[in-house]
Amino acid sequence: MALSESDARLKELLREFGPMLSRVAMSYEADAALREDLLQEIVFSIWKALPSFRGQASLKTFVARVAHNRAVDHVMHRQRILDRHTSGEDPAEISGAGDRSLHQQFDLAGAIRRLPLTYRQCVELMLEGFSHAEIGETLALEENAVAQRLRRGRQRLKAMLAKDDAHEH
Repeated sequence: MALSESDARLKELLREFGPMLSRVAMSYEADAALREDLLQEIVFSIWKALPSFRGQASLKTFVARVAHNRAVDHVMHRQRILDRHTSGEDPAEISGAGDRSLHQQFDLAGAIRRLPLTYRQCVELMLEGFSHAEIGETLALEENAVAQRLRRGRQRLKAMLAKDDAHEH
């Protein structure tokens, strides 16, 4: 069965941007099953949005914007559910041992998830290699606002990781 043009375009897009989309999902969702659901929601949202892509921004910026918008909706929905059913458990808690590098990646991902949303979005896009201008374009912000959010986000991340490291020792 032949792929339609839009399906072929989505397949190529996922080949190129799939790892970035996985990292976006990981930065917004700690639970593996919910993260997989979020990733599927992101892909579906991109598939629905592709016909509206007119090339005013790069494809990478367009994909990132759709992914982050969907992830924000996911977080807001999950927060409303958690607010209704507070369980006392930390949904961002990540346990595990083993490879220190992998543990550090989880520490960073967990710390990024704990950032306020405005900082989280900028930091995640920066980690994906977006320039300040591309982040501004993706999030509809001025470059100076992006620079300020990145500076504050990095400061908060540094403080959180230092605090987490101090608790380990």
